[in-house]
Amino acid sequence: MTKVTMTINGKSVSRDVEGQTLLVSLLREDLHLTGTHVGCDTSQCGACTVHVNGKSVKSCTMFAAEADGAEVKTIEGMANADGSLNVIQQAFQDHHGLQCGFCTPGMVMAATSLLKENPKPTEQEVRVYLEGNICRCTGYHNIVKAIMAASGQDVSAIAAE
Repeated sequence: MTKVTMTINGKSVSRDVEGQTLLVSLLREDLHLTGTHVGCDTSQCGACTVHVNGKSVKSCTMFAAEADGAEVKTIEGMANADGSLNVIQQAFQDHHGLQCGFCTPGMVMAATSLLKENPKPTEQEVRVYLEGNICRCTGYHNIVKAIMAASGQDVSAIAAE
């Protein structure tokens, strides 16, 4: 067992973990932060995306011990201080960027990283950035539209699909 301490969604957390414990398992099973999903266990789908020290990380491929001392943010920590949806979450709702919702937490986390790196991405840049995130329901059109809307761009010319 290894003792790990990290800040998760602004709160300090210490736990004893086995060496093979994945970050996603610590989040979901031990801390009950179940918004981070497990879709593939192979780093292909992006449903497990969280931020570690401000960078998007697929938590199904990171050991919990590797996050020792890190700042971790999950989907549960993305809302505004008053509990309302943040601009990206609201854009997903407003532009129907979700259907079943399974991929949504990972998409929101990826979108947050994208807009931090590139505040006004083109449609093509959004699509390329999301290549590591799989959605089986939407066809991505409204996800892309939501992200572009969250960036403050006019999306009125983009037809709904």
